[in-house]
Amino acid sequence: MEQHYMYYVSAVDSYERLSRILYADVIPDKVNGIVPQDNDIAFENIDFSYEKDEFKMENLSFSIAEKTMTALVGESGSGKTTITNLLLRFYDVHKGKITLGGTDIRDIPYDELLDRISIVMQNVQLFDNTIEENIRVGKKGATKEEIIKAAKKARIHDFIMSLPKGYKTDIGENGGILSGGQRQRISIARAFLKDAPILILDEMTSNVDPVNELLIQDAITELAKNRTVLVVAHHLKTIQKADQILVFQKGNLLEKGKHRELLEQDGYYTKLWKAQYEVSS
Repeated sequence: MEQHYMYYVSAVDSYERLSRILYADVIPDKVNGIVPQDNDIAFENIDFSYEKDEFKMENLSFSIAEKTMTALVGESGSGKTTITNLLLRFYDVHKGKITLGGTDIRDIPYDELLDRISIVMQNVQLFDNTIEENIRVGKKGATKEEIIKAAKKARIHDFIMSLPKGYKTDIGENGGILSGGQRQRISIARAFLKDAPILILDEMTSNVDPVNELLIQDAITELAKNRTVLVVAHHLKTIQKADQILVFQKGNLLEKGKHRELLEQDGYYTKLWKAQYEVSS
């Protein structure tokens, strides 16, 4: 009975999420808008909430300097993913503005905005096609040489070449023949291929084997160089070197600073850190 109930809850939650997307307002686009000169990001006095949802952000402000790493930290439902959704204009803010290079993102042509951002998600969307075509999603019309170069940077080339058909291997529906770590590295290869100046990285929560974990971390370290990076953090030990950490709770920005500074404050971040440390140890 409990298992059936959990399936029901999951189905209802999925339906509600889908309904949000299907019935959301169409985001207006300025085809002849402004092209930003740099990639500094600023959230200025933001108000936002979902319809029929208790979650809300009020008067939220923070900035992210170009070519720095910012980690978004907090429990599930705290607002981490909402921040990335707003930056990508999956939704528009109700009040305030989000700027990129000093330009309100609503004044930037939508294609231009998306061209500037690469996304590496933990739930990678792959297609029933070859590895080559799945990587090519990162850049339409990319050459085979460009794809191989991106795969090498993503530490997935050697694995691909170990397969009988190499890059022409059909990976099945949603990459069914691949492990979670291999799918993640395909996603990273797409990001290398796109070569956008801004990177949104949603850390993997599931466990991967030590070899894949090391390869993923090496690839991400290289991918993050000289980019503006937002990390939706799940493992606090991986973001200790972030230039700034933003700590959220129920849509509110509670704390911000570097890892050591936040631990010295002995606040909410310290509580999250100790909880993870105690569990992991």
